[in-house]
Amino acid sequence: MTTRRTIAPEDLDTLDLADARLHAEHDLSAVWRHLREHQPVHRNPATDTAPGFWVVTRHADVTAVYRDSARFTSEGGNFLETLLAGGDSAAGRMLPTTDGAKHTGLRRVLMSAFSPRALEPIVASVRRTVDRLLRDALDKGTCDFAADVAAGVPLAAICDLLGVPDGDRAHVLSLTSSALGSHDADSTPLDAWIAKNEILLYFAGLARDRRDSPHADVIALLAGSEVGGLPLDDDEIMLNCYSLILGGDETARLSMVGAALALLEHPGQWQALKRGDAAIDTAVEEILRWTTPALHAGRTATTDTEIAGRPIAAGDLVTVWNASANRDERIFDAPGELRLDRTPNKHVTFAYGPHFCLGAYLARAEIGAVLAGLRDLVAQMEQTGPAKPVYSNFLSGLGTLPLALKAA
Repeated sequence: MTTRRTIAPEDLDTLDLADARLHAEHDLSAVWRHLREHQPVHRNPATDTAPGFWVVTRHADVTAVYRDSARFTSEGGNFLETLLAGGDSAAGRMLPTTDGAKHTGLRRVLMSAFSPRALEPIVASVRRTVDRLLRDALDKGTCDFAADVAAGVPLAAICDLLGVPDGDRAHVLSLTSSALGSHDADSTPLDAWIAKNEILLYFAGLARDRRDSPHADVIALLAGSEVGGLPLDDDEIMLNCYSLILGGDETARLSMVGAALALLEHPGQWQALKRGDAAIDTAVEEILRWTTPALHAGRTATTDTEIAGRPIAAGDLVTVWNASANRDERIFDAPGELRLDRTPNKHVTFAYGPHFCLGAYLARAEIGAVLAGLRDLVAQMEQTGPAKPVYSNFLSGLGTLPLALKAA
């Protein structure tokens, strides 16, 4: 269905794991397996334009780094692009790049909007959206599952939460698709920088508008909240909206597209889902493990320390690779097999510890709605053209997946 060249462990010394093309066009399974077994804390060398960084691949070590924000801070950047550029200007102001008391306070404010009870109307809307998009695709007979189905689900939900007007949503989607990755192998860092800044400017405008408005959405919640006894300023509101729109849209969307491809490539599991042999809840967890849409997370060592016996110096850049941890043989039985009834399933797709994904409940509901819709409405799926990957060293998945669908 999709063709990616396998990279052998012997090629490891020539690889730069910050290269977006490497992740989009190659299968790194053998490399991750080799690193877990022989070099669980690997040094990716510096290049002419970027410093070196540590690559942590075992599940136990990945969760240990996630758990310890005192030794491994996210305030220097929380993924490779910002780490390698020398830091994140949003550090200390945006939830994913904030630690300590400020992080706890921001998270407490936002949790009220992301609790299961608060999300009940959003989840109901998600189910209606999935049903409508799948029925539209079935009526047409063919679709690009990425653009015609998956793209409309998480974006609608997070835009509902943020109160983004309907007329702006297509524009917001186009920006989020460019900010952390691209469908184009020749996309430049400048393209991503422009998209990010347009998102920031857009939410800066919304934040100003919501200061004295009667809206009941996350932007208004942030505008009316205090953290550490101080109100959030416009920049803090803008940055946290930016974080929510990127985190809430891209990763869930890529998991949905990956779910459709996984069911295509594993017909036995597709039938197990349709028969009810695999429950939706457990299937969702396996899809999250299998697709791992966020390849890695980044941290900076705050002190001289060690990981799995390997010395790490204060100031060193440390990356933890979810893509490897989710296939760790020490945690998962036959991790290279898709098993929709897998339990337990201790994947780290939503990270772990203090920075566990705020939107995990919503993402699970979205992916579950798509799996239930496919199970109930679709009898057959067939790929009708080449799938195209997202080019990113942070995101993993497909930007296009053309399918023919037959109704159940």
